[in-house]
Amino acid sequence: MTKKALAAAFRDLTFTEPYAKISIGDICKRCNMSRKTFYYHFKDKEDLVNWIFHTEFVLRAREKNYDSVWQGLEDLMRYFYRHHVFYRKILQENGPTSFSAYFSELIHAVFVEKLHAIIGDSKAGDFQVNFLADGLVCMLKRWLAQPDCLAPEELIAELRSGAYAMADYIFQIMPGEKHDE
Repeated sequence: MTKKALAAAFRDLTFTEPYAKISIGDICKRCNMSRKTFYYHFKDKEDLVNWIFHTEFVLRAREKNYDSVWQGLEDLMRYFYRHHVFYRKILQENGPTSFSAYFSELIHAVFVEKLHAIIGDSKAGDFQVNFLADGLVCMLKRWLAQPDCLAPEELIAELRSGAYAMADYIFQIMPGEKHDE
């Protein structure tokens, strides 16, 4: 209950203040709690943001059995879309303890699980996992940064269409064949 109150206070503050200007003191004042209470539950603001995402999305997603990766991705995008004002500000922050870093590690772990089963555990597999995870995080940041971002269903349709078009193109090229583009 205390964690939820701190999270709600923090979220409320992000609607009126830039992320960098919100202090632990501001969060505590907003919900009439002491800084000691905050630090009992969280290390810092980034830890609070990560906890919010983990409890609101990650735990729920683990309980679902998605029929496809696309279904899971659409669920993720719906979550971010519902909270786009909050995450638009949060994703502007970078650094080793930022939400961007946390989310990137989480996506990387999911891709490792899914893609290594397909492409193996080679260094090339690691490269592809990093490429795809970084691409997803970058796309998410750009999408949410737009004031009139696409609806999640439209975004997934665009991603899916692009991925299938690229796959078709790649599979048309024969190994060893030179291609000018």
